Amino acid sequence: MKKTLSIIIIFLCCTTFCFAQKVDRSKFIKDSLDYYINRALTNWRIPGAAVCIVKDNKIVWMKGYGIKELGQAAKVDINTLFMIGSNTKAFTATSLAILQSQNKLSLDDKVTKYLPQFKLDDAAAGQMATIKDLLCHRLGFQTFQGDFTFYNTNLTREQVVQKLGEEKAAYPFRTKWGYTNAAFLTAGQIIPVVTGKPWEDFLKENIFAPLGMINTLALSADMPKSLDRTVPHTLIDGRLSPIPFCQIDALAPAGAISSSVNDLSKWVLALLNDGKVGARQVIPLAAIKATREPQDIVGSVSHLNGEESYELYGLGWFLQDYAGHHLVMHDGGVNGYLSSVTLVPKEHLGIIILTNTDQNDLFEALRWEIMDAYFKMPFRNYSDTYLGNFKANLETMDAIDKKVRDTIAMNRPPALPVTAYTGKYINALYGTMEVTQGEGNNLEMRFEHHTRMYALLKPLGGNRFAVTFSDPTLGKSVFPFHVQNGAVTGVVVKVADFVERDPYEFRKVR
Repeated sequence: MKKTLSIIIIFLCCTTFCFAQKVDRSKFIKDSLDYYINRALTNWRIPGAAVCIVKDNKIVWMKGYGIKELGQAAKVDINTLFMIGSNTKAFTATSLAILQSQNKLSLDDKVTKYLPQFKLDDAAAGQMATIKDLLCHRLGFQTFQGDFTFYNTNLTREQVVQKLGEEKAAYPFRTKWGYTNAAFLTAGQIIPVVTGKPWEDFLKENIFAPLGMINTLALSADMPKSLDRTVPHTLIDGRLSPIPFCQIDALAPAGAISSSVNDLSKWVLALLNDGKVGARQVIPLAAIKATREPQDIVGSVSHLNGEESYELYGLGWFLQDYAGHHLVMHDGGVNGYLSSVTLVPKEHLGIIILTNTDQNDLFEALRWEIMDAYFKMPFRNYSDTYLGNFKANLETMDAIDKKVRDTIAMNRPPALPVTAYTGKYINALYGTMEVTQGEGNNLEMRFEHHTRMYALLKPLGGNRFAVTFSDPTLGKSVFPFHVQNGAVTGVVVKVADFVERDPYEFRKVR
């Protein structure tokens, strides 16, 4: 056993060393990128990916890799659709900036000018909030705050705007940056007020069609109907599995677009060419500049090469410096998908990376690898470094999960009769949730706005239950029930940080 393990370790070390040795940084893109990506897809267990590099107004690399769905033979090509998640935000911000360039609105206009019903928990903040505030995440909310309520639920766009106004901000208005998806939805709702057309139609007519993005879809509801599209994947108990498409059209301006590297190359080429396609001005230069003006401080970034840099936010774009270069960039993540779009305007360099699993960091590692190649920096094999960290984190999570499973196997009964936990619960922001008895001492939770999802609860002893959601994106958790004078008064609900970082307190009402 030890001998076999030693051989494996030597083989892996030699493979990594040989790969590092064979990479000529100056020729990385031309000679080594294919090998690098194919190797990374295997190591990361990514079914499919698509990568595009544009430089000096030309496409220098555009390829699909792997397969659309695990267990199926259909291969990814340059026109295959992936959901791009929050890379949608740049389209929304650009759309509103286009309207500003057409003198149809000002990004400094108050939101209530167009949406009189808009409000925030802080009434004065609601009256002062501008379109820019919505597009740069400075309303005072924590990152992802409220997203369990808004994400992949049956709420309408109007209901999301209403509930955003009922949410208590974590910080005073404009004092701290916090990524707020519902704010981008609210910004998108201004477009039909100004133009008479829904957000998705405005994008099709003013960005997609003029740029020739003929396959791009604005709404998540249309993705399953496409013939050339990937399927989302995630890890379930350590096994890579296909999962259902998320339905997030109530938050569409924040993250619903599906596109291909071929279509996105046209978007990136235009953005790097001052909004022009040939001699034709498709996107006003003033609109592009407006989205890249720094609006708020996100914090600092530690790069793997040892650099420390700033991170700012414009309108739908993160802004960073790296190796003396100014970057305009964004990541996107929704159920089963991760992506990145990076612009280096002064170098006329653009990088697009799409993947169909939400369990990888290749989408991030690869962009730094490509930039380092163009910036003539040393080869660092970011993918392997990121993968090592990823696996270490998985091992930690697996150890925690094993402890929970071992505790479940001990069959510890709950502190109270199982019927004491059943009933109706309510959270002021979310709404209602129902707990019913399952098999034996198990419980089931069903949520008012997640009609296709339920949670299975197994007792850990006392008033704590191990929780598995039917939607794997929501993760696993442990819910503690509150008990006073022998009666259940509430429960703490926590979903995966991928969706929302803060817990929800549900109060028992019957």
